[in-house]
Amino acid sequence: MTDPQRAEQIVQQMLRHDAFSQWLGVELLALAPGTATLRMTVRAEMVNGFGVGHGGIVYALADSAFAFASNTHGRHALALTNTIHYPAPVQAGDVLTAHAIERTLTHRTGTYDVTVTRADGTEVAHFRGTVYRTSKPWEIDEAA
Repeated sequence: MTDPQRAEQIVQQMLRHDAFSQWLGVELLALAPGTATLRMTVRAEMVNGFGVGHGGIVYALADSAFAFASNTHGRHALALTNTIHYPAPVQAGDVLTAHAIERTLTHRTGTYDVTVTRADGTEVAHFRGTVYRTSKPWEIDEAA
């Protein structure tokens, strides 16, 4: 099995067990070791009291892309820290795409940048996260 095939199996397994990403309506667009691209549509129940998409929704999309990208190397990776910046608001009905890319990878940690854009190309979030890479390998649930 190739590294991209293994990465796909890991992320598909993560998605099957990730009720929150499923609730978000996350769709996996692209995947390779160290990178993941997701898409979702902002729904009416995801809008805050100001009438704009709740920052937690945009954060959650970026965090899911970060999680999937960081686990593609075959070892369980867990977030240590992250930050997010929101340069533009989102609205109900906006289609968002989150693209995570690996910036550094060591035996114990990895750093990832995630850019979230609207369909028109406007950048709505910049996310940077660092993971701790455990020694636990991913075991694929063959029954699924």
